[in-house]
Parts: sequence; C-alpha cells; structure tokens
Amino acid sequence: MDQPHVEQRGGSGAVIGLVVLLVAAAVALRWMTATLSQGTPASGRGAPIAPGVVRPPSPQDHRRGPANAPITVVEYVDLECPYCKQFHATLQAFVNQPDLAGHVAWVYRHLPVAEVHPKARREAEAAECAGELGGDDKFWAYVDRVFAVTPSNNGLDPAQLPAIAGQLGLDRDAFLSCLDSGRHRARVDADADEAYRAGAEGTPFTVVLGPTGRAYPINGVVSPEELALIVAQVAQE
Repeated sequence: MDQPHVEQRGGSGAVIGLVVLLVAAAVALRWMTATLSQGTPASGRGAPIAPGVVRPPSPQDHRRGPANAPITVVEYVDLECPYCKQFHATLQAFVNQPDLAGHVAWVYRHLPVAEVHPKARREAEAAECAGELGGDDKFWAYVDRVFAVTPSNNGLDPAQLPAIAGQLGLDRDAFLSCLDSGRHRARVDADADEAYRAGAEGTPFTVVLGPTGRAYPINGVVSPEELALIVAQVAQE
C-alpha cells in the first residue's frame, strides 16, 4: 500500500516556521504539565510505523483542524479509560493554541478495550450515532460531554447515552434506533484493529503523521509540553 500522505504546506521554510511555532507552544504549555500528566507516562515517540498500517486522514474521519494541515495527531480512544479522559484535555489545550491554527489537525478514532471496559464499545457507537444524526460538530460535542460526566473505569450509567444526545439537541428516538441497530460497530472494530496493528499497547494510543506521511506512535500519556516537542521533531523529518 502507499505510504500515508498528509498534504504539505509550502517548502522547507514553512516546515522551519512550524517547528518554531511548536517549540513556542511547548514553552507556553509548560505550566500545564503538572496538572495534566498524572496518568501512565509515555516514553516519547516510538519507531516509525510501517507504511500503509495507519490509513491517511479522509473526509470520513472526525477531525478538528484543517484537512491540509502538515501535522495530524491521530488519537485512538477508549471513552471509559481515565487516561484517555486526561489526555483529551491535553489535546484540547494543544490544538487550541492560536499559533498552531492551520498547522495541526486532530483526528479521533476508536479503541475500546472491552476486556477492561465493556461499556466502552457501546459508548463509541453512541458517539458515531451522534455524528450520524448531527454531523461532526455533534460527534465532538458528544465525546466532550461523555468525558465530562463519566467517572471512567466503566462507571458511566448507560441511561446517560440517550440523555446526552437529548442535551445536544438530537432526536432521542432516532439516536436509540441508531445505537440499537449496531450499524457503527464495524467502524469501531476497524479503528481498533488498525490501532493494534500499529503497535497499540493500551489507551490512549496516538499516532503523529508528519509532513512526509511518516507515522510515529505514542503509547500512553504525554504532557502538552512533551506532545509539542514530539510533534516538532516529527515536523522536521
């Protein structure tokens, strides 16, 4: 298969500028490290993933940020994982840096670890149903809300799933019909299979796609500062 590709924005000068912005972001986010890096730490980025294992971002993905960003952070998520809940806040802080607008995109994919969190698969399908009924904005709003209310570790009351949909203005009956149909199960499973092929050892699992399409894995939690520095390294390659 072809190597994953992310459209490049400009030449070497643009890449150098991006690296400068990322290092500046790392410095700006330093103060957050103590409060956002209390989970299982990652040891930094791993060796490059074999070409073709991680599919390139597409319009079918759930994305925050531009489609032609030179850097894409692909996150594989278990909605009942406490470290994913923590890292969700880290990624929000990272991608919302004003200086990084247009340079970094965030793509969300699923990795429910059913052996540990049997509720997580249905929650992942629920997020897809929110996206089906309300588009990508509702998908992200649903994920944000689940992380806001779940105590993690399989603690979310299943009755909250349609309740959250209603809070977001979605039709509850249509939402439940979608969820009970199981029609998004294959997508969730495909995301999880891809993550494991790419070397996921648990959640969160993150892949950073650089300007050349190379993919680098991160197993576990990193702070906003560490993430910015890893992304800056990838941007130079």
